[in-house]
Amino acid sequence: MNVMSHDGGRPRVGISRCLLGDEVRYDGGHKRDALLISTLGALVEWVPVCPEVEVGMGTPREAIDLIESDDGVPAGQARVRLLGAESRTDWTGRMTTWSAERVRTCADLDGYVLKSDSPSCGLQDVRVHGSAGVARIGRGLFAEALVRMLPDLPMEEERRLHDQSLREDFLSRVLSYRRRRLAIPSPDPGSRIPDPG
Repeated sequence: MNVMSHDGGRPRVGISRCLLGDEVRYDGGHKRDALLISTLGALVEWVPVCPEVEVGMGTPREAIDLIESDDGVPAGQARVRLLGAESRTDWTGRMTTWSAERVRTCADLDGYVLKSDSPSCGLQDVRVHGSAGVARIGRGLFAEALVRMLPDLPMEEERRLHDQSLREDFLSRVLSYRRRRLAIPSPDPGSRIPDPG
């Protein structure tokens, strides 16, 4: 499949940095996804992002959890707070503010690959800790901002892209989105020349 766009460049796809092998996880490790890199890596330009590092958590760091809370922020099917697993440091405000600012810089992306199960990047079925136990009803806070602010951007979790048909569908959606994104924009309605008639 030829993925070169009409501008001659490869599609720009955001990706959770740990999936590229960067040692940015809480334990100082990575989650390099060799299949993803070998199948899509030559076809797209990766734009790596690690919300937890970029928000200032550092590496290594304390693990974080999504905790169900009535005064929390939307995250999938739950309202949550993002807390340090042991210290209970509340990262909710910092992560939601940073996420909104970071997503504003993603307007030139054509797709996004997110790390599954992550309290910052997980797109679906992320663990939410509540009084009744743990339920897989959440979404990572950065992923939530992406979905809310760029709802048409093609997004997938890395584990789903191990399925060839889902990977091909994702690439097709990325290419279609890129074509629309690079189309000549409509003129600004405020800049139209008035009709002399």
